[in-house]
Amino acid sequence: MYFDPTLQLHSARLVLSPIRASDGAALFAIQSDPAVMRYWNHPAWTDIKQAYAQILDDLGAMHAGTQLKLGIREQANSPLLGICVVFGVDAGSRRAEIGYHLAPQAQGKGYMHEALQCFIAHLFDARGLRRLEAEIDPRNGPSAAVLERVGFQREGLLRERWCVAGELSDSALYGLLARERGA
Repeated sequence: MYFDPTLQLHSARLVLSPIRASDGAALFAIQSDPAVMRYWNHPAWTDIKQAYAQILDDLGAMHAGTQLKLGIREQANSPLLGICVVFGVDAGSRRAEIGYHLAPQAQGKGYMHEALQCFIAHLFDARGLRRLEAEIDPRNGPSAAVLERVGFQREGLLRERWCVAGELSDSALYGLLARERGA
């Protein structure tokens, strides 16, 4: 799938655009925060080099058409507040997986709800996907709430799916069909 490196999605308060090399420090600040990464599938980062390596991987995946990671910002040139990512794209089945997170100072303001609404609309309407999936730690109540608020339904549970820093965790699986959006 082709992903436009100049893509900009706009909502009432936010701009979503591809992650960029200059986001390294902000991405590190987010992903080195143990509270943000508490329910992620890898531990909090400990070295800023991890952020720059991840950005290089993200840009390579975007160029290859396998993933699109969008930075969430208040304006096009504002600091990074968080990310939305689509990956695991199956073009034949027209399905993909999404992930997301926000910096602590951006949480509790409705930003993720707004960003996901915009991102989902793009994926269904402009990209022609028919199904989106999300996998979260079932203990992450705020993440479950935002998924359900944008229309996802919990479809299953994978027990002891991840082992992060020695801790086993389950995964709750959520799905959203294009035809059910807004129903």
